[in-house]
Amino acid sequence: MTNIMTAIQLNNPGFSIQIEIPPDAPATLSIPGSFVTSHALVDVFTAAEQRARTSQGYVRSAVGERLRYVDHRRTGQRLELDQADPSTGIVVTSVFDLSETAAAVRVQHVVKNTGSTPVVVTAVTSAVLGLGETETDLDALDLLWGESEWLAEGRWHEKPLRSLVPRLDLKLHAQDGRGRFSLTSHGAWSTGEFLPGGILTDRQTRRALAWQIESSGAWHWEIGQTLTGGFLSLVGPVDTEHHFAERLEPGAIFTSVSVGLAVSDSGRDGALAELTRYRRSLRALRPIDHTLPIVYNDFMNTLMGDPSTEALEPLIDAAAESGAEYFCIDAGWFAEPGVDWWDGVGEWQPARTRFSGGLGGVIDRIRRRGMVPGLWLEPEVVGITSSLAQSLPAEAFFSRFGERVREHDRFHLDFRHPAAIAHVDATVDRLVLEFGVQYFKLDYNINPGPGTDHGATAAGAGLLAHNRAYRSWLIAAQERHPDVLFESCSSGAMRMDYDLLSVAHLQSTSDQQDYLLYPPIAASAPASMAPEQAGNWAYPSADMTREETIFSLVAGLAGRLYLSGFVDRLSAEQRQLVAEAVLVSKEWRARVAVSVPFWPRGLPGWDDELIAVGLDCQGERLLAVWNRGTENITWPGEVEVVFPAGASAELPPGPSARLFRLLS
Repeated sequence: MTNIMTAIQLNNPGFSIQIEIPPDAPATLSIPGSFVTSHALVDVFTAAEQRARTSQGYVRSAVGERLRYVDHRRTGQRLELDQADPSTGIVVTSVFDLSETAAAVRVQHVVKNTGSTPVVVTAVTSAVLGLGETETDLDALDLLWGESEWLAEGRWHEKPLRSLVPRLDLKLHAQDGRGRFSLTSHGAWSTGEFLPGGILTDRQTRRALAWQIESSGAWHWEIGQTLTGGFLSLVGPVDTEHHFAERLEPGAIFTSVSVGLAVSDSGRDGALAELTRYRRSLRALRPIDHTLPIVYNDFMNTLMGDPSTEALEPLIDAAAESGAEYFCIDAGWFAEPGVDWWDGVGEWQPARTRFSGGLGGVIDRIRRRGMVPGLWLEPEVVGITSSLAQSLPAEAFFSRFGERVREHDRFHLDFRHPAAIAHVDATVDRLVLEFGVQYFKLDYNINPGPGTDHGATAAGAGLLAHNRAYRSWLIAAQERHPDVLFESCSSGAMRMDYDLLSVAHLQSTSDQQDYLLYPPIAASAPASMAPEQAGNWAYPSADMTREETIFSLVAGLAGRLYLSGFVDRLSAEQRQLVAEAVLVSKEWRARVAVSVPFWPRGLPGWDDELIAVGLDCQGERLLAVWNRGTENITWPGEVEVVFPAGASAELPPGPSARLFRLLS
């Protein structure tokens, strides 16, 4: 190379990234027109060498600082750039895929050991971004991040970055900072505690950056400070936080978790709109995915895992009359009545005595009523009392320190093992071929911890390999059964990430059964997923008033209507409301599938009395509004009530809700 810095740009209309290649330093990434400034592309941490400069952050690794440009290749909107570390023989290929439909880019790195001795990698950053050029540049930034857990998903917070990352006067000390503000996943629930993404906004210019880490298990992100500004580091599994290590023999490779980055000059909503468009670009849609059917599921506030012919038949009839197109029988179809099935799952054979006429008779009734049958399945677990716990090879299960991992009376299958794959393949194929099942609700109700160290350098590497094998299995299942839909559900939304959502049709957004608590979940869901994938439960009950029934149904209309509840017991007026909500969902679903979300009152607080989320359907704007307060609410501006038809635009004291079309 010459002594002149080389710059490479990838561009689409209105967006570009720039890679700078200095002669005597690692290549850097910046995003022109934003506050994302030049920073080294990637850091690699090893068991032998961690940081070149001490800190607690995933930044300035010793290997990363020695990386030097070797070559690059461009194909369309993809750039692959090679850098090498002469000391270890590590070569890192950084891969950038610029979106053609959004102001966004996907970043991933492939680490190869080209040396003659093994290297143990303990962390590889997915992206490291510079924030500003001086310490004071951080003063204008606000940070939005999300907490999440079972029954309380997607609780977003916004604070000035300076309230989380204190001003240090690093120039006086002539050193980088050593602390950080960080969030980390734990175990296999990628969204069990926090969300794998966030948003930074400049409150003066409205420029914004949104990101997501695409991992269905371990991830970590952090913001810290350097002499030249701040940094945002996005990482998959790492040693300290996730028990991760990968031993690379000569010639071996490791591929980092991917991340998506989106920018906008229109603040938080603009950045999340671009991230929504980017998320859609990740999905390889089959013709069946475009149908966006209305699904009724018998679980939430209904049969709760205890189905029977007698209980299902009136639900099937009422669901069909409401206009539902799919009927999913949830958990319990495989267990004999009166048996606690939690610790016995795994074989997925229909219960012998639960259904008069057998499971097939119930499924035939679903078909006769014009609906498509579905079943609940939890493919990654085997109960401790299941015969499979003994018949499958020990190597087909997670283990640590030579002991099989047991969590809440269940063992965890390892999808790296052919016996595990053969078992779940045979299960899905049998249920499709024997019963004509065309919808699977795939659940995941345990967190096995760091992972499995069998056949892995460390438990975190075993978990990552399993997650990748599970994703590959899901892709292969859809290739074998192109007309079957697969829902991602993990105790509600404990794996609400785009490692899985890029290959799943729908995401259950919660297990929350209190309809008064669902609005903040439904309103925040489009910040984590495309609106057409946000399966928001609507479960009207016979003891609800008219306004309470509307309140519950609007939750479903804020994304994908996911219907449940004893719809057979509803009053005639309530049944009419359900049928109307189904018609509204069908009328708007194609437009929702191209919409981007917006939040005129900001992302909702868990205890907010007034909650609103909008969907901009390429110019036609829907707005769901819930009133949980004690006052009448009139929405400012000109609106038309979409649901329920003929209702006043004024929301009475809560609980009340409306779905509006914004006219101004």
